[in-house]
Amino acid sequence: MNAVQEAPSSVTAEAPRIISVPKIHSRDLPYEVFLRDYVATNRPVVIQDAAPGWAALETWTPEYFKNTFGSQVVEVTYGVKQKLAEVMDGVLASTAEKPGPYLHKVIIHQHMPALLPALSPENIYAFPQRYCSPLMPRRFRRPDGYLKLLIGGVGGKFPLMHFDSDNAHAIITEIYGDKEFVLFAPGDTDYVYPHENSPGTSQIDDLDHVDLNRFPEFPKATQYRVVIGPGESVFVPSRWWHSARVVTTSVSVCTNIMYSTNWAGFIDISCENPVGGFKPSLLAKRLYLLTAGVIMGLIESVQKNLPGSFPARALGYLSPISPDARRKP
Repeated sequence: MNAVQEAPSSVTAEAPRIISVPKIHSRDLPYEVFLRDYVATNRPVVIQDAAPGWAALETWTPEYFKNTFGSQVVEVTYGVKQKLAEVMDGVLASTAEKPGPYLHKVIIHQHMPALLPALSPENIYAFPQRYCSPLMPRRFRRPDGYLKLLIGGVGGKFPLMHFDSDNAHAIITEIYGDKEFVLFAPGDTDYVYPHENSPGTSQIDDLDHVDLNRFPEFPKATQYRVVIGPGESVFVPSRWWHSARVVTTSVSVCTNIMYSTNWAGFIDISCENPVGGFKPSLLAKRLYLLTAGVIMGLIESVQKNLPGSFPARALGYLSPISPDARRKP
């Protein structure tokens, strides 16, 4: 199934149009088809059984984190730090009426690298691609895709509806429990009311109780909704607004990815001058990124069209299109 399927819904002043995000099993979605039909077209999809080899699917539970890493202090959300055991107690006690903490500030390779072996082999659909390139400026380089650990209890949610920075795509893989995602296409940006001083975040913080006096245009936005369970990965394309709500106690991981198709937007965002006007350093940065993009595009083309050739093996690490190409020959 390649088309986004409509779910039954009524369109009224208080009931936005709702569409279901399609789910496709990994055996029916070769990676190249995923790139062609979803990445290149910037459309969301859920991939089932996307990372079948992950030990995390067998071992990661709130109790596991409490018992194994309970004494570790982590940043839970903006400015809030706690021992992981305390976070897990709050997660397990969470209810829809009184949600507990939602852990979303742990970068796995920085803060809990001992977890990485349980996420091997890589989820190929979440391969970071250009984030791995040594041609990427160091500030933006994310060889593992910037893997984040996300844990929440019933009713918990990410604090802000947003789209990911850098014009990045995201893939969130559910490991334990169920989580609901609500997405809005870039074309509906005006209807979700971005903050004036933070254009990547929405002023709407509760999609189930939207104040139509403050946000009267919101019902014009189309909602793309889906609930994912263990082993399922949701692809959130660049500039798609999204929010997540925990249905049952949930553990998941998120990673960002960068392809040729979202590179131009990455350049535009990276080279914006927040105060306006001409700035020579930003022009130099733009020229570098444009040149790097051309070089990476050529290297990616060689890998696709001449797989196994000496140029593909010798240059692949400069813009890897697979985990194997990331390593120098």
